[in-house]
Amino acid sequence: MKAFFLFIGILFYQLANADSPVKSIDTPLVVHRCGDFIITGQGDNVEWDKTKWVDLTKLNAGGKADKTKFKILYSSTGIYVLFNSDDEKISTDYRNDFENLFTADVVEVFFHPQPAQATYFEYEINPLEKELVLLIMNTKGGFGSWMPWHYEDKKKVVKKVNVNGGEMKTGASIQSWTAELFFPYQLLSGFLNTPPVSGTKWNANFCRLDYDTGKQIMWSWSPVEKSFHEFKKYYSLQFE
Repeated sequence: MKAFFLFIGILFYQLANADSPVKSIDTPLVVHRCGDFIITGQGDNVEWDKTKWVDLTKLNAGGKADKTKFKILYSSTGIYVLFNSDDEKISTDYRNDFENLFTADVVEVFFHPQPAQATYFEYEINPLEKELVLLIMNTKGGFGSWMPWHYEDKKKVVKKVNVNGGEMKTGASIQSWTAELFFPYQLLSGFLNTPPVSGTKWNANFCRLDYDTGKQIMWSWSPVEKSFHEFKKYYSLQFE
């Protein structure tokens, strides 16, 4: 019995002193504040040093265990997101914005500023720098989406993709690709709880799809299982 209690005590001590706390849907990821900067696709601006990489989890079997990670910051004008994805091949031939990018290689961002409502923002970008921007209405028994109106000027996402180890073209052999993004608050102005201020909490998810094997391989930050639209499982963000 003494050995049992000693084991439990050691276990709790290790958990309390672990380098990375146990993930919890109720433990927010802190979004640090930054100054505005120019998007290049390289993720090399010093502002990115204000935050750490966060790994995505591979959800299903098949394909290589390529690492995918993201960073997030916010400024007085919008939100910055940076993805880095190991990859072997560009498996998409979508060369136009607002196509069905999710049926090929892509990374995705989901912002859910008002978790009590079943409405959230979805953004997708592929290795060819093509994007899909959606407002999702995910109510019980129904699912719908809308694309933005007058998507231009200060309402438009600033996006840059950089491909490492190969060319930016369909079927090219590569080593990795990065997507650097800026989401202006004007694009998200229709949501409650925006723009965020210090202490604001949102739910969110960051995801990846890869089709190098011919089948869909999924990565996710939050613990979804079959779909990135399981919004009740999204993790929390808290703005610094």
